[in-house]
Amino acid sequence: MMEWIFEFIAADLRTMTPILLAALGMAFSERAGSVNIGAEGIMLIGALAGAAGSFLFGSIWAGAFVAMASGALIALLFAYLTVTLYADQIVVGAGLNVLGLGLSTSIARVLFGVNTTPPQLDAYKIVPIPLLEKIPLLGPALFQQKLLVYVAIVLVPIVHFILFRTNMGLKIRAVGEHPQACDTLGINVYRTRYATLIISGVFLGLAGSYVSLGLLSFFTENMISGRGFIALAAVVFGKWKPKGILFAALLFGAGDALQFRLQASGTEIPYQFLLMVPYVLTIAALIGLVGKAKGPAARGKPYLK
Repeated sequence: MMEWIFEFIAADLRTMTPILLAALGMAFSERAGSVNIGAEGIMLIGALAGAAGSFLFGSIWAGAFVAMASGALIALLFAYLTVTLYADQIVVGAGLNVLGLGLSTSIARVLFGVNTTPPQLDAYKIVPIPLLEKIPLLGPALFQQKLLVYVAIVLVPIVHFILFRTNMGLKIRAVGEHPQACDTLGINVYRTRYATLIISGVFLGLAGSYVSLGLLSFFTENMISGRGFIALAAVVFGKWKPKGILFAALLFGAGDALQFRLQASGTEIPYQFLLMVPYVLTIAALIGLVGKAKGPAARGKPYLK
């Protein structure tokens, strides 16, 4: 029983990583007042870009860089449309999701072909932590993970420090609460929102690359499977704070890990119902937050100077 529990914890850490990375990135843009429901599309493009970079350059680090760059580029497009042109953030985000699905599918078919044997790609590898990995049960679960799992966890206190202990974080939070007052004080609202959206795009692209080259070793169509929306839910559930986002990512990742383990166990439950587990868990968690979660006052509102 104990072995099963620790194996489940290890699986939870793996499945929560893309959610946590994406949600931490969106914490910046959300705190500055931007709601990017196009996270799903950006992660999809990041997943393809990571696989393409690894395929073309033969290096996982090249793949990760290409994924982050592509995420930043798409986020820049979102920023231009919503910050400069004052377009509706929800409409633009929905458009990015459609763009991400269509663009990633089309490019993947051109690059990798259709119905062909997937090529061998350089993927994220397990990086055991010396000494700690040898702790019975706990070692394999916590200290024999892929590098991005550690990176995602370490980023939690770093993002918290930036947002709540630095002058830059104060400006970001102020822009999300009262952009007019910030503009009066000389804080460039547009530049701040651009910067935070680009940061979120970098995180989303990296998160997408982990799905294609961490959870799997290749790109498949629509492989993000709602993780972008779940990451957005994690930001709300975590009340826009990195520590809360970590807890939410662990919770939602547990739903994903549970459905994988149930399918592997050969249960008689139809797999379609098992696939619903992480989404049902997400909806249930958000229902419990109705009326309790209060985001930045200017969240989702364009700023007209």
